[in-house]
Amino acid sequence: METKADRGVTLWFTGLSGSGKSTVSEIVEVVLRDAGYKVEVLDGDIVRTNLSKGLGFSKEDRDLNIKRIGFVCNLLTRNGVIAIAAAISPYKEVRDYNRKEIGDFLEVFCKCPIEVLIERDVKGLYKKALSGEIKNFTGVSDPYEEPENPEITIRSDSETPEVSARIVLDKMVEFGYVDKERLMSVFGSEDDEKIKKRLEDLGYI
Repeated sequence: METKADRGVTLWFTGLSGSGKSTVSEIVEVVLRDAGYKVEVLDGDIVRTNLSKGLGFSKEDRDLNIKRIGFVCNLLTRNGVIAIAAAISPYKEVRDYNRKEIGDFLEVFCKCPIEVLIERDVKGLYKKALSGEIKNFTGVSDPYEEPENPEITIRSDSETPEVSARIVLDKMVEFGYVDKERLMSVFGSEDDEKIKKRLEDLGYI
């Protein structure tokens, strides 16, 4: 008899630029792969360079980009793969559309106050957006609609990426998509240093 742990699932990371989507999703990916799960990551920036090349940042283009990511996630999920999407995906309607289409879907809200994001903005994107150099920048000149009932919420303003990843993985166990014993075989009970070492070896940090 098939259980959730035998099926795929989409982990949909949403949040403002710099909120930790890519960083945390990479950690989750590494742990899941080491535990023997089939995993694919669709990062918003990489998708725009390839799958959605040529699209702009109007609401229509943003929605189309997110639907394209959702379409690929749906294909992966129904073939037993854990699909991890890390994209700002600012509009609730299109996130809910993907949820409905995919079915096995866990929304991960990377919550971080914009004041903190501006303060630690290493790329200077928020500064440029606030000065008008960058148009249609989500959270500044374009809206971001926060999830109302996400399955998972992480706080990059008060949690390390490793702690946030642990929260995501624990929730995946709670929802029945991964097996706790398989995860524990990778990093033990509270061995965050082991996770950090593995990420360093892979060149993530």
